[in-house]
Order: sequence, then structure tokens, then C-alpha cells
Amino acid sequence: MCRKVNTAPDFLVVPPRARKPRRHGVTHVLDKGLPAADTGRLLDVCGEFVDVWKFGWGTAYLDPGLAEKLAILRTHGVLGCTGGTLLEVAWHQGVVEKYLAWAERLGFPCVEVSCGVAPIGPEEKRKLIEEAAERFVVVAEIGSKDPRAEVSSGAWAAAAAADREAGATWVVTEGRESGTVGLFSADGEVRGDVADAVVDAVGVGCVVFEAPRKEQQAWLVRRYGSDVNLGNIAPAETLVVEALRLGLRADTFDPAAR
Repeated sequence: MCRKVNTAPDFLVVPPRARKPRRHGVTHVLDKGLPAADTGRLLDVCGEFVDVWKFGWGTAYLDPGLAEKLAILRTHGVLGCTGGTLLEVAWHQGVVEKYLAWAERLGFPCVEVSCGVAPIGPEEKRKLIEEAAERFVVVAEIGSKDPRAEVSSGAWAAAAAADREAGATWVVTEGRESGTVGLFSADGEVRGDVADAVVDAVGVGCVVFEAPRKEQQAWLVRRYGSDVNLGNIAPAETLVVEALRLGLRADTFDPAAR
């Protein structure tokens, strides 16, 4: 019988990292429909570095391997999370309670509450967060998916504070899988004033920055440190993002670390 041996090296000076289960230094991945078998194989390699596994948009409603994948995530100490669009559609159709009961029955530990598609106002969003927080870890997204929407640092800070007060564990800054809306300009540049305003409002540990692009991830690590929360990470890029956090890529290499 073979026994797994921990061979992790320790000869380099790298930034300290919070250990799982953690609430800061979180890596939040975006699943677009990865098969259960591939999910298991991937987490066998990088499960130590994954904290939240979001079933993007409404894919959880369609995924035939959902129950198996949730079981795999539990084995690796990863929070399975529904996509915010699924809740928005449920709200639009007046079936929020059925949706939450379904998610609870399947064993989702985490749900996302957003208002990026449906016309959910601030008070209604607060009620949704409060209701969901009674049963789940809540990730609340701020910002719109519409690239034409105005982005105001003051409005984003106020929305983040309101969502945290309503019971959200983390606030997620909208960036989409493209990294070209919300927190980012059309060319992918980080709106630094907006990021800083949200951090000032709720604390860096309570913010998950959707940051699908390497240059965005690097900017956030340099700005807020290795334990910044990063979201919308492609599952296959988890190890790459961890290397970025620890200065093991050119983008965050620290010549003073010796």
C-alpha cells in the first residue's frame, strides 16, 4: 500500500499565507462546466490553494455531475458556491425560496447574491442577503455587468458596507470573466480608486476581487499583499495564481526577499 508523502519544499523565503479554512487570502475559482472526474484530479493537485468553487452563472442548474462535484469539494475543504445569475433568475420568477431550498438540499455551503442582471434594488438585495445568510455563507457581488454602467467609488463603497451589514461574509467586486467591466476599464486596467474605496469601507479581508487576468492579479497582490482575496480564477490556473502570490513569478518577484 502506497502512502502519500508530503514533499513540499521549504528552502525559499516567501510571504506568509493563511491556512485553510481561511477567510482571507482566498482563491475563488470559476467553474464553467468542468466534469466531476476532472474536478477531482485537479483538486488532488491544487486543492490546498482553492477556497471557493463557483458554479458560474446558472450552470449548477444544468450540471449532471453536480452532486458528485459537491462531494469532491467537501473532501478538499472547498466551499461550493452557486452563481449569482441563478438567484437573480429565481428572484425574477418569484421562486427564491424554492431556489434556496434546492441549494440547501444539494448541500451547497455558499451562495452568491448579485444584482448585475435583474433590476434588484438595494432594499430587496438586503432582504435576499439576510434570508440567504440564515442558511449559507453569502458572497455578495457589487457592480453591474453592463459596461455602460457608471462606476463610482463612493457608490461601490456604500454598497459593500450595506452588503456586509446585511450578513455577507465576502463582497465580490464585479469584473466578469473578461476583466473589462466594473472594477476594470474596457482595456483591463484596474480602477484603483474604486478598489481602495471598497477596501476602506469593509476591510481587505472581506473583499474578493474578480480578477481573471494575470496583470490584474499581480496589481492586486502588489497593492494589498499575498493574502488578498482573488476571484474568477480559472481552475487550471490555481497553481499559477499561488505562485504569483508568493513572488514566484516575474510580475511579483521581490528582490528584497532573501
